[in-house]
Amino acid sequence: MDSQIKMNPNLLVRYLQKPASEFTREDIIRYCQDQNVEFINFHYCGWDGKLKTLSFVIGSLQHLENILEAGERVDGSSLFPFIEAGKSDLYVMPRYKTAFRNPFAEVPTVDLLCSFFDRDGNPFESSPQYILHKAHQAFQQVTGLEMHTMGELEYYVIADEDPLYGTADQKGYHESAPFCKFADLRLEAMRLIAQCGGQIKYGHSEVGNFSQDGMMYEQNEIEFLPTNIEDAADQLVIAKWVMRQLAYQYGVTLTFAPKITVGKAGSGMHVHCKFMKDGKSATVRDGKLTDEARRAIAGLMAAGTSLPAFGNPHPLSFMRLVPHQEAPTSLCWSFSNRSALVRVPLGWLTQMDMAAKCNPNEKVNAKDFSDKQTFEWRASDGFADMYLLMAALCCAARHGFEMPDGLEVAERTFVGLGVNIHDASNKALQESLEQLPGCCVEAAQELSKDRDIYTSRGVFSDSIVDYFIKYLTDFHDENLRSSFDDESLLKYVEENINNG
Repeated sequence: MDSQIKMNPNLLVRYLQKPASEFTREDIIRYCQDQNVEFINFHYCGWDGKLKTLSFVIGSLQHLENILEAGERVDGSSLFPFIEAGKSDLYVMPRYKTAFRNPFAEVPTVDLLCSFFDRDGNPFESSPQYILHKAHQAFQQVTGLEMHTMGELEYYVIADEDPLYGTADQKGYHESAPFCKFADLRLEAMRLIAQCGGQIKYGHSEVGNFSQDGMMYEQNEIEFLPTNIEDAADQLVIAKWVMRQLAYQYGVTLTFAPKITVGKAGSGMHVHCKFMKDGKSATVRDGKLTDEARRAIAGLMAAGTSLPAFGNPHPLSFMRLVPHQEAPTSLCWSFSNRSALVRVPLGWLTQMDMAAKCNPNEKVNAKDFSDKQTFEWRASDGFADMYLLMAALCCAARHGFEMPDGLEVAERTFVGLGVNIHDASNKALQESLEQLPGCCVEAAQELSKDRDIYTSRGVFSDSIVDYFIKYLTDFHDENLRSSFDDESLLKYVEENINNG
């Protein structure tokens, strides 16, 4: 634990000498006093998924104590469109474990994420963050497991074209500077996200890069480490906030738009999942996926056509989900297969001491790394509300445990290693598989059919599901994809570039 604290990027963790999960109100007050903190910022997400900010200048010790203990009230009708103005007040209460030193503030400032509460001091049932909490509670009650997830945030940086050290169109995967022009922005984002509590696995440039009308478009990715599903959503909303702040400072546009233009790589947000019990992974056993993991995958297959309602909530999302690219369209799962909806990536399932083979001076080490194994939902993108997406995935995974034929469904939807579902030789296989919806209207129809998966055990309310169905249906995008040419699609992207 000492080494984890010593090297932890979160300045509060280092100073208080304890993990963030153990922060108390008194810890926050002590840090503020000792570090001459002048401001407290409350953050929370409204219905648009973006991080909101409420700032306090600290007037006294008593004032600071009051801020942290009583929270503050906000206008819920301005944050959630389904709240009536006549009864709109909500409380926001800081969660101490989320505290971090604001890396952008000119004066010492501590920021915290908040939860919403109603006028009676009870959690606001329709808050996306609380819906995720209910989803995880229900999952734990049914399975006895804790669900861990992590996201892969893909994004484009858009800037004036630079003629030096160009990279071939759509050949940007893992390029280094100077061929990757915005490596420094990505590295700085990783550093600051880590300071804000994000657990990052790595970052790299991605496939997508192209130039158009004097502008260059460069795709990058930041990938996180699996953690408790509720914390995973928190770190993603903070990450997006940090990345946009940095892009503004750099004078460039950073977008999580799922599609920029036809024929170029889209940006997804794959979500890796694993299960934990008593601090150990319950995803693999003896080098094989456990029945628990297979049941969860079956749940993702069963809910596969309705999950895009939460993971792909915009017409641009379905510009990315087209056949013959790495984005999935067929409901199936496989090992190491990027055309499948759920992929089980390489997971160190057999003990192979590659370190000793690569480094002759190292002693042979039979350490088991199989706890790194995950399975990956590949359809969602960065326009999704992070809390609602994670809640929906949690509901779907739980559904797999509740299905009496879960293991049979997993077997039936499995395709073999190396099978390209979109290849012409596998046309019969593709036609036998259920397909993802092709637009928001179809996603809404599928959500209506599957609503019991999400409303069971009181996770999503019927009113929230109804609101989402109407929200998606109102796009009227049944024929939108076929109506776009390059010019009209680019204009539509520009109009929606800051969504999500």
